[in-house]
Amino acid sequence: MKSLLRPSFLIALLAVFPVCAGLPAQESALLGGDIDALHAAEAFRLGVEAYNQNSFNEAIYAFEQALSWKPDEALILNWLGRAYYRSGMEGIALRQWQAALEIYDRLSPEAVLINSWIEHVGSRRGVFSAMNEAVRYVEIGHFPGAYDGITSFSQPSSVLPERDGSLWVAAYGSNEVVRLDVNGVVRYRERGPLPGFDRPFAMARGLDGRIYVSEFRGGRVSVLDAGGKWLSHISSKGIVPGRLSGPAAVAIDDEGYLYVVEFGNRRVSKFDPDGAFINSFGSKSADFAGLLAPSGIAARGGVVYVADVLAKCIYSFDSNGLYLGILIDGGLEGPEGLRFMDDGSLLVTDTRRMLAVDPETGIVRPLSASGNSRIRLIDGAVDANGELVTANFDSNEVTVFASMSDIASGLFVSVDRVVSAEFPMLTVELRVEDSRRRPIVGLDQLNFMLTEEGRPVKNQLLLEAGNATGLADVTILLERSSNAAALRDGFANALRDISAALEGSGGIVSIISAGEQPVRERFNPENPASLAAAARGADADFSRRWRFDQALRLAATDLLGRSPKRSILFVCSGKGIGQLAFEQYSLSELAAYMANNGVIFHAIIVEDESGAAQAGEEIRFLCAETGGRAVRLYRPEGVAPLVKQLVSMRSGSYFLSYESSLPTDLGRAFLPVEAEVYLLERSGRDAAGYFPPLE
Repeated sequence: MKSLLRPSFLIALLAVFPVCAGLPAQESALLGGDIDALHAAEAFRLGVEAYNQNSFNEAIYAFEQALSWKPDEALILNWLGRAYYRSGMEGIALRQWQAALEIYDRLSPEAVLINSWIEHVGSRRGVFSAMNEAVRYVEIGHFPGAYDGITSFSQPSSVLPERDGSLWVAAYGSNEVVRLDVNGVVRYRERGPLPGFDRPFAMARGLDGRIYVSEFRGGRVSVLDAGGKWLSHISSKGIVPGRLSGPAAVAIDDEGYLYVVEFGNRRVSKFDPDGAFINSFGSKSADFAGLLAPSGIAARGGVVYVADVLAKCIYSFDSNGLYLGILIDGGLEGPEGLRFMDDGSLLVTDTRRMLAVDPETGIVRPLSASGNSRIRLIDGAVDANGELVTANFDSNEVTVFASMSDIASGLFVSVDRVVSAEFPMLTVELRVEDSRRRPIVGLDQLNFMLTEEGRPVKNQLLLEAGNATGLADVTILLERSSNAAALRDGFANALRDISAALEGSGGIVSIISAGEQPVRERFNPENPASLAAAARGADADFSRRWRFDQALRLAATDLLGRSPKRSILFVCSGKGIGQLAFEQYSLSELAAYMANNGVIFHAIIVEDESGAAQAGEEIRFLCAETGGRAVRLYRPEGVAPLVKQLVSMRSGSYFLSYESSLPTDLGRAFLPVEAEVYLLERSGRDAAGYFPPLE
């Protein structure tokens, strides 16, 4: 991408600068230099440096100045578009990229990259439904159990995704549980107690993070800690109530109870989280013919769903085992795995295909089908990156499917900044997302390639994955409306609870009062009285003319460059956000500014005595667009669960370092860097640049 390194106005600058640096414009012109190019290059440098410091308003101003000198320079238009995008003004960004696209050769790498950004950002600005009824998954890869004569695992029978992108696999044939990363590399093995597992078959995660593993031949359930280390057994082999015969699928309900499908005893047994037997159900009764070959199970909302592979149907029971009826009767090939998806649908593994079933109506929606003739899918789940991972028992592999829209759009890669202070050592911060703005997590060194002018860089190293950090940064945004004046005690309680929940796992970066003008409150995070004083504010702070947009913008700006896990907590009355809420920045611009910089917006509603407050439509929109939630301060569990979850939020940020090999021309040269990211059959790229320190 040499045109990125040597645009016309920078070539002119290099011709002029060594001779006339520091001279008045008239003298520079007399020396024969292109003074317009000189001014444009100086402004462009300021813009790039501001952009890499997350100062997007300053970057926009500098790039606009550069354009005033070189209006048709595609590189400036490209960077101006990037600055507007990060500033939340996506419509203006798209116009800059369209203008740059008209200047670049349509087949050039720059044009291809800009066109990709236009498609991604343009599609995000349209109406997108998370409940896309037409979504279909196609096979994009597989993790084989054996490769080149080396066995990684044998006969996978169950999969259990983790939030970090990794995947637990129960290997029935090799008597172990293995943990695979996003590339299918085994990162951990657990073979159970001293005698080992006895045919591990299925897995489920408890509410406390423990993992339950059924042992089909052993007639028991093993309990592992959250890291996969074996802890204990539940039950033993037998036919009497409380004993197990051929335990297959397992499930955990909303209260933490364990349900175990017994293929041998043709029933379901229920245990408490610590393994105490409660009851069994599924036998023949006056209104139920009885289970023939129970194979899969899932529980939610007080209802237990049980698949029968021989009857080819799915039954429903209440949590005590009372038969409720048939969810699906007919049309199934051989249902085995059952699991709930995030949208509330029941994911059904049906021999050669995956189905989504509405538990309310029983409507079946096909998700995927495999053309592999040697296939028996036993279990499946949607992993942290939105891919459908399945245990393919007969093919001895984990088969991975992705939605057709994700394959078509690829990965969205954004180089957010390049830190060049220690040149020639560089640090690159980039974000990787899918077409729905969901972060891609779990990537490793193997998934990245950094290049300079198309050549691989030296000493590339993945320094940190943002998803792995155990800290979160937050800013507190306080409503200062007239309605909020009577809730000052509640605001103080909210900050007290937030601070207590953050202890040891994060920090409050700033507290912003959203009055007529946004104000950063002074506070000592170690002093509860200081936090309470900041929350209460002064009488003069509250006004009908309070400004939500300016304060929210300031709160988000304070988080730029902080921890990859960053959130705004809006403490509010729930009585609306005022008539001046969007005087300067629109609702969509505020949402885009946060989303394009990895900031999540949450609302904490402090109720008055009427208890009628609730999150308005605008607040719900901001939460939905950024992945946040709106909760009540005085709900039974309080705000602590929400605050503690800030640390476990997903982040698609990655930090890489490398050593540059490019000539700097004493620090005056604009140096490019390109980033490519690969994940199975999906990929994405971005190109950015920087100026090294002046020598």
